[in-house]
Amino acid sequence: MPLVAHTQLPTFQRLQEEGEDILNPDRATHQHIRELHIGFLNIMPDAALEATERQFFRLIGACNQIAQFHVHPFTIKGLPRDAAAQAHIDQYYETFEQLKLDGLDALIISGANVTHEHLQDEDFWQPLTEVFEWAKHNVTSILCSCLATHALIQFCYGIERTRLPGKRWGVYAHKVIDRTHPLIAEINTRFDVPHSRFNEVFASDLQQRGVKILVASPEAGVHLAVSPDGFRIVYFQGHPEYDAISLMKEYKREVMRFINQETNLYPPFPEHYFNTEVQAIFNTYARHVKNALKNKHAILPFPEQEIEEFLDNTWRDTAKAVFNNWLGKVYQITNQDRRLPFMPGVNPDNPLDL
Repeated sequence: MPLVAHTQLPTFQRLQEEGEDILNPDRATHQHIRELHIGFLNIMPDAALEATERQFFRLIGACNQIAQFHVHPFTIKGLPRDAAAQAHIDQYYETFEQLKLDGLDALIISGANVTHEHLQDEDFWQPLTEVFEWAKHNVTSILCSCLATHALIQFCYGIERTRLPGKRWGVYAHKVIDRTHPLIAEINTRFDVPHSRFNEVFASDLQQRGVKILVASPEAGVHLAVSPDGFRIVYFQGHPEYDAISLMKEYKREVMRFINQETNLYPPFPEHYFNTEVQAIFNTYARHVKNALKNKHAILPFPEQEIEEFLDNTWRDTAKAVFNNWLGKVYQITNQDRRLPFMPGVNPDNPLDL
């Protein structure tokens, strides 16, 4: 069933205004339908904190119609926050300590920005691995996004991500590698996925450790993989949660860095994302920016309103299908007591063997 607005988190109101079906708690209690409790560990920086909430909540809310989804956002120490973001967290987020007591059926871990060459040097490394250590014993399945994938691949298998020569940035064509896996049942065998990262974990390294590759791209590498048991940990290296405008917002951020003279390089376009009309608009704007900076003239606003109609989302339906398959399988094997990961008879080492 739809998301349940079990707290006053503004994301629920925002999604309802966008047309999403959101249940209020009173209505939810009068439906004889099972609940699933999903933790959402949000470790994104302040500017993307609430947008990332909405992106993942949308995917969850579009899932299986035989369960009510209670999403529990929380975060960890080691992440710098400004006053507004901290106030949002203090008012609307739960604590990891309380969630450990209450239990979770599934867990999503977002991506993050980093400041060190090695992930183990990040201030959030120890708190993140503590969440993971608890979750792998107490949660049916953990879904990791981008940076979380890199961190937990390193933690579990000792594989450090590799710095790429340039940013992997754009929308790339992908192909299903293992068509029999339940996570990708009944989805397109070819589809697009956005990527945005400077680092990569490679298929060859993952396969040597028994990690199963489900979806990959000749250009962008591995997108979707699972732990050797097939389900307990789900790894996304791409960003299926992105909105149609997400990469455009990242491009705008990089342009603003150039305008503010934080970098000397005007950013290239994300690959396979802007069509010829958009590229023409942004090329004109780039010439204007460079000329204005040179002659110390006022700079016109970034022309995002002019191009939004040209931006297509070519990955959302497939992303919804994968999330639906994931939570549908969680529903089948998790214990009705959210403090226990499996119903009786499920083998944790082979949970898909029902």
